[in-house]
Amino acid sequence: MRRVRSPRQLSPVVWKPPPATPARAGALAPEVGVVPVPGDGPEDVLVGDDGSVVAGLVDGRVVRVSADGRTITTVCDTGGRPLGLEWLPDGSLLVCDSRRGLLRVDAEGNIEELATEADGQPFVFCNNAAVTADGTIYFTDSSARFGIDEWKADLLEHSSTGRLLRRTPDGAVDVLRTGMSFPNGVALSADEKRLFVAETSSYRLLRMDLPDGELTEAAALPGFPDNIARGSDGLIWVAVASPRDAVLDFLLPRHPVLRKLAWALPDALQPKPKKVITIQAYDDTGRLVHDIVTRHPDFSMPTGVREAGGTVWLGSLDTSCLAWFPTP
Repeated sequence: MRRVRSPRQLSPVVWKPPPATPARAGALAPEVGVVPVPGDGPEDVLVGDDGSVVAGLVDGRVVRVSADGRTITTVCDTGGRPLGLEWLPDGSLLVCDSRRGLLRVDAEGNIEELATEADGQPFVFCNNAAVTADGTIYFTDSSARFGIDEWKADLLEHSSTGRLLRRTPDGAVDVLRTGMSFPNGVALSADEKRLFVAETSSYRLLRMDLPDGELTEAAALPGFPDNIARGSDGLIWVAVASPRDAVLDFLLPRHPVLRKLAWALPDALQPKPKKVITIQAYDDTGRLVHDIVTRHPDFSMPTGVREAGGTVWLGSLDTSCLAWFPTP
């Protein structure tokens, strides 16, 4: 049965989108390979020292795929929805679970909850993280209104209720910024003096001098950024889940009732991510280094990206496989 959405669920905020970035005729289009995984929605990707790739699935499992793609094992089952993945300094796995919060997973698959709330407000959409050498975790709670199952609602509403947070090694959780427009991927500069954050709803990459500088725009992006990650090449790699949507850009600055009606439409009539793979990489100054636009029949909507040892791995909320291509 089709789920009926109520327009009352949405309280849209009028917002004028920035001009679209120029066309990128010189973008690279590498050949892409894919590796099937035993489930849907491997949203983020993390690469181990042995070349294996870790990803979290929609059913709550975190799986590890061997470097050759032939062996797949289950790391753990969070019982929630694992999204962003990072290594902690002790070699254990950090999982941003959209339903459970920040989790630590040890080598035996045991799960420990590291944080579930900040300032008395439970996490609604724990999304992505970056970890310093001393174990400080910077992470995002993308929305205070909508969870993972209704991420489109937050983009339509544009109420900017997301938060940027920090968990220190002593377990304290601080709110660094509020009022963000779907904060998503997080990455650190090589010297850990600057933080980068993808703000999905505003189509931009932000940066902040640590520990408490202002958030400023590092780069305007050609679409909706999702996870970001520092590669072994020192660059900040950005997964652009989809190019900008002309219908949404038309609706955002107009009367909110139009977006309420759009939210009530059947799934078939909702705006959808484009069937394209868009990946970019920036240096610490915000200079664009790699600009990649390509396609694969079995893969689109890249939501996770990780460059390691000359290979770029991709995850997607919308597929049942990982994708990869050689670093340009």
